[in-house]
Amino acid sequence: MSVFAFLIGALSLAAAIGVVISAKPVHSALFLMANFATLAILYVLLDAQFLAAAQVIIYAGGIVILILFVIMLIGHDPADRSQQVTWPAVASLVLGVILLASLVLQLTGRLELGGGGGIASGGSPSAVGTELFTRFLLPFEFVAILLLVALIGALIMGRRESGEPVEEPVG
Repeated sequence: MSVFAFLIGALSLAAAIGVVISAKPVHSALFLMANFATLAILYVLLDAQFLAAAQVIIYAGGIVILILFVIMLIGHDPADRSQQVTWPAVASLVLGVILLASLVLQLTGRLELGGGGGIASGGSPSAVGTELFTRFLLPFEFVAILLLVALIGALIMGRRESGEPVEEPVG
């Protein structure tokens, strides 16, 4: 059983690396879907069937399809990418190093994140609901507000001005 878990973990890690280093956005999205699927398998191995089903339905089924839809709508512009360093690249590098350092410290036992005691009963719907609406109510509400703000921002950004002409598709 542990050999299978390590194999699935290695596949998940390989898919995550594929997301980051893939040159084509569609390939990156498909690597992301493979990563989500392997994470669902790991949830099943941890006896959290509800979380595995939610992982497949919400992330692999919904989010990746939405990402692919946006990629297809926007298209891929193979513009000339200069080799200059930008602030998003520096911020990404710094955050990646912080994440890697915290992961190494967590795995070596030098960093204790959280008080232990994860979701009981293997991630059953009642246990997840109880934890979400008792211990994690404030973060849950912050996520709801963040999603609402993102939705309003997307609506404002996608809104067309009243005098702006509508482009007709060719073909």
